[in-house]
Amino acid sequence: MKFNKVLFVAGAILLIIPDYLCQIDVCGRAPLNTERGVAERKNATAGAWPWQVSIQTNVYKGHFCSGSLIAKEWVLSLGLCFQSVLASDIMIYFGRLTQNGSNPHETFRGVKQIITYPDTNSSGYNIIALLQLNSSVTFSDYIRPVCLAAANSTFAAGTESWVTGWGMLGFERFRVDDILQEMPTQIVDNVNCSKNLSFNITYNLMCAGRLIEGEKDQCMKDSGCPLVIKQGSRWIQSGILIYDRSCYGHFPSLYIRVSEYQDWINSHISTDQPGFALFPLISLLFSRGSLNLFSSSLALMFPIIPLILCLFS
Repeated sequence: MKFNKVLFVAGAILLIIPDYLCQIDVCGRAPLNTERGVAERKNATAGAWPWQVSIQTNVYKGHFCSGSLIAKEWVLSLGLCFQSVLASDIMIYFGRLTQNGSNPHETFRGVKQIITYPDTNSSGYNIIALLQLNSSVTFSDYIRPVCLAAANSTFAAGTESWVTGWGMLGFERFRVDDILQEMPTQIVDNVNCSKNLSFNITYNLMCAGRLIEGEKDQCMKDSGCPLVIKQGSRWIQSGILIYDRSCYGHFPSLYIRVSEYQDWINSHISTDQPGFALFPLISLLFSRGSLNLFSSSLALMFPIIPLILCLFS
């Protein structure tokens, strides 16, 4: 039995190897990101978050929501942002760091169509949006797609995460930052989040914030912001910011749980589909202390397939 477990783990490790050998899949790679480990909101640097986009319209006189690049022609954001604007009114900026200064690595695209998830309850909290660009973007160190959390991903309370964005226009009491902001935060489990926010947090939602006494969370206030987690050398988007309750005190912020929408996203993107990654990878190996995927023999054979595909692509 011990020998079988060793074989299984060895096979699972081989399964991960192609992910690092094959350079075709660029999702979640941020070569200009340096983890500084400072637990406070601060200015980002150029290229640190290459999937971050600024969504703008003349209707709201500029930036009104954030989003994330997930494929060459697709952006993911919050559906509530687009209830009063048309696709033809929107411009999306990629590689942008400052809203007013020079952005030498920037490009922009118009929007061909907006696809929103059909709202199934009165709260509207489960509305996400896919924005199809009028033409594809070219990837660079400053413009790259993020990986998306795959179905069955789990995010334990306390998992370190990052949220990025600029701010929200139209509310005078909220300061709009000129420079893209980055802020570390932590996952809050849905039970504790429900207690703090005083309403039921359903499984298609998730929360993040710093609720430990003495730790300070800071307001981001930018709907559509991506919440990301690093796994190995990849960044995975776990959530989409709905609203930031930390602006009103020591509360967790509410996000749409991206992993719940993998099938829906793939159903609308027929080619050049986004990269989905399971988080955490260890869930592939063990479940309640026992192996849960394959027999040890299959585990050794399975990694050969993606390795061959990678080497001959």
